[in-house]
Amino acid sequence: MELLNVGDTAPDFEATDQDGNRVKLSDFADKTVVLYFYPKDNTPGCTVEAKNFRDNIDLFNENGVTVLGVSVDSPESHKRFQEKQGLNFTLVSDKEKKIVKDYGVLGLSTAKRVTYIINKGKIVYVFPKVTPKDHAKEVYDKLKELNLI
Repeated sequence: MELLNVGDTAPDFEATDQDGNRVKLSDFADKTVVLYFYPKDNTPGCTVEAKNFRDNIDLFNENGVTVLGVSVDSPESHKRFQEKQGLNFTLVSDKEKKIVKDYGVLGLSTAKRVTYIINKGKIVYVFPKVTPKDHAKEVYDKLKELNLI
């Protein structure tokens, strides 16, 4: 399974978030979206990465950038993760593993740690290898470099 490339159209999806709401990528068609995939709720690396986005979410929100975290965990698992870590952004459940397949990030049974920056429905940057610590700042810096904020 290969990652998508810069210039590719981001595959649309509709899935459930931690609150049971439906989330569609096409709802953000005219915006910039940080779509970050992670292996599993409440595991050490994933918690570090999620808390890093949590602590820097204002940088994204004030610039009109939406952050969506995606894993194959259930909405209920996402809700527990959100509440335990005080997460302030949307977590998308991909229990059917359709989104992770469409984006080329399915590992053995979970999502690989990959981040896409999507602008107006197109992939404008891919982080194929992500280090959880300071990833939000790395993404923010790339958004500035790409003149998206």
